[in-house]
Amino acid sequence: MYNEAIKKEGTRERKRRETLLRIAETGVTLFAEQGYDATTLEAIAEASGISPRTFFYYFKTKDEILQYWQGTGFAESVAPMLLAQPANKPPLYAVRDTFMTLLASYQNEKSLIVDRIYNSSETLRVRKQGFYLHMEQTVFATLCERDPRPERRAHLRMIAMVALGAFRLAMEARRNDTQTRPVGEYLAESFAVLEAPF
Repeated sequence: MYNEAIKKEGTRERKRRETLLRIAETGVTLFAEQGYDATTLEAIAEASGISPRTFFYYFKTKDEILQYWQGTGFAESVAPMLLAQPANKPPLYAVRDTFMTLLASYQNEKSLIVDRIYNSSETLRVRKQGFYLHMEQTVFATLCERDPRPERRAHLRMIAMVALGAFRLAMEARRNDTQTRPVGEYLAESFAVLEAPF
C-alpha cells in the first residue's frame, strides 16, 4: 500500500511538472507571437489544453510565466555565490565571476526570448528595472558582508552600481545581436570596458 502511494505520488508529480512546462512554453510562445499585453490567461490555458481554473493552480499571473523562464533563482543565487568567491579577489572581479558562473547555467534560447518579451512592453521594462535594482542591492549587501569596514561602503556601493551597469549592457548587447554567442562573451566585453582607461 505504501509503495503504491509513492508510485502514484511520483506519477502525479511528474504529470504536474509536465503540465507546468507545457503551460510555460505555451505562454512564452503566445507572448512572442501575439505580444505580452494582447495574450490573455484564458488563451494560454486554451492553447495548453487545460481549463482556466487549472491554469491558476500552476500560475497566478502572466508575470509568473516569464519568471519561470527568467530563472527566479538567479537573484537568490547571487549572494551565496559571491560569498564563495576567494576573499582576496578584488570585489569587481568577484562580482564579474559570480555573474559569469550564474549566466552559464541560465543561458538558453528561452531566456533570450523572455528577455525580448520583457523589452516589448513599457510595463515589463519597468519591472525589469526593478529586477536590476534588486540585484544591485543584493550585490552591495553581499560585498559589505565580504568587507564590513564602514570606510569601504561608498566604494562597494559604486562597484555594485557599475557591475550591474555592465550586466545590463551585456544583456542589451545579447538581445540586439543577430549572432548566437555565449552570453558570457557579452558580459566579458562589458567588464573589459571597465578596465580600459576612461
